[in-house]
Amino acid sequence: MPAITFTQHDGTTHTIEAPEGTSLMRAAVSNSIEGIVGECGGQAMCATCHVYVRPEYTAALPDIGEDEDEMLECTSAERTERSRLGCQITVGAHLPQIVVDIPANQV
Repeated sequence: MPAITFTQHDGTTHTIEAPEGTSLMRAAVSNSIEGIVGECGGQAMCATCHVYVRPEYTAALPDIGEDEDEMLECTSAERTERSRLGCQITVGAHLPQIVVDIPANQV
């Protein structure tokens, strides 16, 4: 199973395994990862699953869609070139592992 490592703002890490096709948001919420809210349920409508993807994983990600881009303008924490919505990133053969940093706040 693909592995997802979530790094909290204080440096604490949590690595979980998730079935292929699972979004980072769904994996985080299902495993009670602090700092990922997923308020809209994965519809790219709330930005409460904002993460900073580590640079070594960005090439494996799909392009940012229009809805995601719009929501990233509304994040509580600063948007950077590494900002993505966890609900728009799925793990699988194309992405067998990923490390993301969780912002200090989501709402």
